[in-house]
Amino acid sequence: MRLTKQTNYAVRMLMYCAANGGKLSRIPEIAKAYGVSELFLFKILQPLTRAGIIETVRGRNGGVRLPKPASEITLFDVVRVTEDSFAMAECFEAGEVECPLVDSCGLNSALRKALNAFFEVLQQYTIDDLVKARPQIGMLLGLETAFVQQPAA
Repeated sequence: MRLTKQTNYAVRMLMYCAANGGKLSRIPEIAKAYGVSELFLFKILQPLTRAGIIETVRGRNGGVRLPKPASEITLFDVVRVTEDSFAMAECFEAGEVECPLVDSCGLNSALRKALNAFFEVLQQYTIDDLVKARPQIGMLLGLETAFVQQPAA
């Protein structure tokens, strides 16, 4: 299984917001930090906002932020909102299936168990876990600037 770029950057956007310490994050800054287009991030923002995973603040000084602590947003929360399909094989899809074994095949059962295990692991990790795993994340994203103390005159 391969997650889409939409899911990848949705997680990254949430990590950016979490690393920004509760301050409003602006889409142009996030786009610059990750080297991705603002338009792409705005597209990702819509389902995340509808699901209550991120909130937007409109206006001149607006931006985005997490509506709840990063420790309460799991990777599963993000993946379930940003992925269109979890069909690992033809038999997972609705509609006409060409396989003659569809009703008596063990593959479907095995793949369903694997998918459920994947979801269980995603539920164990939060956005906060990802951010805390990289103490230098703020610096890497350009959120922290090193201040050099000037000598006293």
